[in-house]
Amino acid sequence: MNIDKSTGPFFIQSYQKQTQVSKIEKTKPVQNEDQLQISQQAKEMYENKAVDSARQEKIETLKAQIQSGEYQVNTEKVANKVYDFWFGK
Repeated sequence: MNIDKSTGPFFIQSYQKQTQVSKIEKTKPVQNEDQLQISQQAKEMYENKAVDSARQEKIETLKAQIQSGEYQVNTEKVANKVYDFWFGK
């Protein structure tokens, strides 16, 4: 007796596997690329980021105090600011 594999269950199983794969491929969503838009105002802010001299002087003073170990944190002032931030005063 001769058995032909093209008419038996093997042939049907391979056909079913092909249809299952093609269904999965069809349902893949199309991915869009991410986009970034920067407003004109943000571009102007970036270009004109020059720091005024008074602020720069204050920054340099704070840096020097921190490096020398002389800078003292006013804990009461920090606590008041945190309280105001969270409780809306």
